[in-house]
Amino acid sequence: MNMIEVIIQHLGPMMMVLVRLGGLFIFAPVLGSPMIPGRIKALLVVILAVAVYPLLSSAMVSQVPANASLMELVPLMAMEVSVGLMIGFVAMIPLFAMQTSGLVMGQQMGLGFARFYNPASDSEADVLEQLLFYLALATFLAMGGLEAMVLSLVRSFEYVQVGQMFFGSGAIRLLTGLLLSAMEIGLRIAAPLLALIFLETVAMGFVAKTVPQLNILSLGFPLRIIMGIATILAGLVVIESVMITGIERILDSLFTWFQGFPGTST
Repeated sequence: MNMIEVIIQHLGPMMMVLVRLGGLFIFAPVLGSPMIPGRIKALLVVILAVAVYPLLSSAMVSQVPANASLMELVPLMAMEVSVGLMIGFVAMIPLFAMQTSGLVMGQQMGLGFARFYNPASDSEADVLEQLLFYLALATFLAMGGLEAMVLSLVRSFEYVQVGQMFFGSGAIRLLTGLLLSAMEIGLRIAAPLLALIFLETVAMGFVAKTVPQLNILSLGFPLRIIMGIATILAGLVVIESVMITGIERILDSLFTWFQGFPGTST
């Protein structure tokens, strides 16, 4: 067997590995950012694929036909992309939770007018929403989230062979649990501020009834912003604790994600 035949034999499996890694770069934190040029992403995907492919055993890529046509490879490529997308989505869940809680708190504080253009998402963004998102992203990176995410994708080849269907009841239950955990994280972070704003609104209502001469709008608007900022600053330790707990849960889930899939190795 000459060199060209060897290259042709490994071309299909190598392409599947490349596509799975490419799926991760579509949605994952940092890696999926539109701020990173597409050529840089493509280069990183190729480098990772070249590094990972020699580590895979022949059994992991046995699902790919030796001389498969393009039409035969398209369904396999779609499944491979979905694996990478799923891992990236799971890694983004705690960041989305922080972003949502920041958006809700900012709207209730009256910061909805203080919006700016965010080139990373090519849209307008709320100040507090982006603050908590990047705070969560910094915590994610400091805790080794990027390394855990890439290692989880590399380990996925041990459990989900190239071209193998990977959705199982265990994975669906895990994904549902992570989404519920994201809602819990967002509520735990936003609830104290929302409760204080509710009490402030009730108090301003009593003041408006007892002292109708006061301009409640001009008094309550800055008071709500000051109270919200003070509450966030005072609760940064609690926010950090909730954030770390949520991210740790996600990192643990990334390493156990494929245990509920059919064909999991033991």
